[in-house]
Amino acid sequence: MDLSVEIAGLHLANPVLVASGTCGFGEEYAGRVDISRLGGICTKAITLHPRAGNPPPRICETPAGMLNAIGWQNPGLEVFLAEKLPALRAYGVPIIVNVAGETLEEYVELAARLNDADGIAALELNISCPNVECGGMQFGLAPDLTRELVAAVRQATDQVLITKLSPNVTDITALAQAAVDGGSDALSLINTLVGMSIDIQRRRPVLGNITGGLSGPAIRPVAVRMTWQVAEAVEVPIIGMGGIITYEDALEFIMAGASAVAVGTGNFVEPTTAVHVIDGLREYCIQHQIAKITDLVGAARTGG
Repeated sequence: MDLSVEIAGLHLANPVLVASGTCGFGEEYAGRVDISRLGGICTKAITLHPRAGNPPPRICETPAGMLNAIGWQNPGLEVFLAEKLPALRAYGVPIIVNVAGETLEEYVELAARLNDADGIAALELNISCPNVECGGMQFGLAPDLTRELVAAVRQATDQVLITKLSPNVTDITALAQAAVDGGSDALSLINTLVGMSIDIQRRRPVLGNITGGLSGPAIRPVAVRMTWQVAEAVEVPIIGMGGIITYEDALEFIMAGASAVAVGTGNFVEPTTAVHVIDGLREYCIQHQIAKITDLVGAARTGG
């Protein structure tokens, strides 16, 4: 049976990626996971210049998930190009680079510089991170700003362009349509929900940033609902994510309309989660005599 999928011309051997920020640049997991089995890797967010990130504590566990407020910690574009990208290429899987910035100009410069780099399969525009003071999510909350940013980046690159959407909006379909109108080839959703945890002994917020992004199984029903809505609103491929731990979780997104999925928090629980999801999808298709995984995309919407 065939697990391969196409995302706007990008060929994936299977529909399971690892989500941005949860697998570093691959090397962090290489000793425990056969990365070559993945459908692809979404890198940590890359900015023009190195960022130290937010003050600690930056992660805390919550019931059925976790909060994070990393704040785009990364070595910057130059180190990524010189050191991280060559190592990533060695794994032989599609590399999707998550790009982030504080201004439209920064996004455009990043896209232009990465356009000429060897071995990059796609760019993922991070306009949905809730853990930075400026840039990022401000572009993903208003359709006009989303459309303007995506259109500007589209002019700077001929790479496959994926826009990552925020759930912290009133109507995610409006943002999805704006991204598509701006020239996005595909969409990924959802990023984390804004949340907070308080240490009742210290009587202070647990996170140094006060708030953080909630991820994990707790948000999966929200993510599946938004995937369904966006799949009905636009025609471009969708990468669904949010609390995927098992192949059954992944199938919910696929049947809601996602062409591919990304495992995030599950990587922290068990680094081999994505590989187990791939194996589970294959077994499901064999048991149910599904010749191609693509036959299941949107199946819950069509009744098939």
